[in-house]
Amino acid sequence: MVDITHKIITQRTATAQAIVKVGTPATMQAIVNKTVPKGDVLEVARTAGLFAVKNTSNAIPDCHPIPIEYTGIEYELLEDAVVINVTVKAIYRTGVEVEAMHGASIVALTMYDMLKPIDKQVEISTIKLLHKKGGKSDFGTKERRDLSVAVIVCSDSVSAGKKEDRAGQVITEKVTNLGLKVSHYVIIPDEIKAIQTTINQLCEAQKELIILTGGTGLSNRDVTPEAVIPLLDRRIPGIEEAIRSYGQQRTPYAMLSRSVVGFKGNTLIMALPGSTAGASESIDAVFPSVLHLFQLLNGFNHGQ
Repeated sequence: MVDITHKIITQRTATAQAIVKVGTPATMQAIVNKTVPKGDVLEVARTAGLFAVKNTSNAIPDCHPIPIEYTGIEYELLEDAVVINVTVKAIYRTGVEVEAMHGASIVALTMYDMLKPIDKQVEISTIKLLHKKGGKSDFGTKERRDLSVAVIVCSDSVSAGKKEDRAGQVITEKVTNLGLKVSHYVIIPDEIKAIQTTINQLCEAQKELIILTGGTGLSNRDVTPEAVIPLLDRRIPGIEEAIRSYGQQRTPYAMLSRSVVGFKGNTLIMALPGSTAGASESIDAVFPSVLHLFQLLNGFNHGQ
């Protein structure tokens, strides 16, 4: 199966549709009157659909087992057809469109099986996804991508040439893949004065997003939070919590990180862990949805 461990957990919703066409008006009448010999077509098919949704991963090899939290099956009875709409909801890392389509398929196939003894013209004409929501297509894909971005590596060993920078390179690669352009990349020692001077210079240069990596731990040389916090006009605890929560699901040491996020003027400053995994996971945890902040700065109105 595809690796989805890097994805964030969000509410996922999908609605699929299937259409069962009948050959005669008498068939529709038998469905409505519940006189089909094999039983109540609509209710038996509904039951089959519920089982199908919950067992999708057993039938489709690449589908992940998902904690399904809602399944709704609705019918629209036409003169010559039954329109089936299946809605599925889950709070998980991947979407539920296949689950919805699998459910709709089995509902339709169950109807076909129950109706074929009385109507040889029955056919399943359409199975399709009507809509889905909850993944990357709903969070952050329409936000600004023309930001001026800077990456600062805070590390004594890297700045001294004793160690190769990997965390800064991972951050640069990830934000570049998101469509952002890193216009400034610098390596400095993990010293308060050097960090503050660099941040002030970048803010004066009107950088809109500054991402620091390193110095957020608890050793005596980890001073990035002490350098960054006095410069911030507004901290954003929710982003800090999201980063640590995401990391904690992957390593018990994430709780020891002191990641800091906030605004200095209109510049968003993010101080992230110095480990390659910690830096990478921090980006995965909050991007691209964090870019919504720049819409808020420009007066975005959620009510419109």
